[in-house]
Amino acid sequence: MEEHPGIVFKDGPAGRRPSLWVGPDVWELIKYFREIEDRGQVAIDRAVEELSLSESQVRAALDYYAEYADEIDADITERDQYAEAAYQAWLRQQELLG
Repeated sequence: MEEHPGIVFKDGPAGRRPSLWVGPDVWELIKYFREIEDRGQVAIDRAVEELSLSESQVRAALDYYAEYADEIDADITERDQYAEAAYQAWLRQQELLG
């Protein structure tokens, strides 16, 4: 946490994860950036406005990601796979009920 001011580690059902002190987990912010078309300062400005974060919070998450990209990328992949599996299970239920 000394190396990345503004980043804390929170425990939860998915395990220990890096997060903004007040705000989303780092993986959530990185996924947000991947899903928008804006890049550079425009993307940062958009995140500040849409997510009600300060620019320093956004930059703290980006700095953390720059150093631990493999870890964050793995978190995103794992969560995407879980969400897809849950969606497929829901679809199968709907087929039975439909």
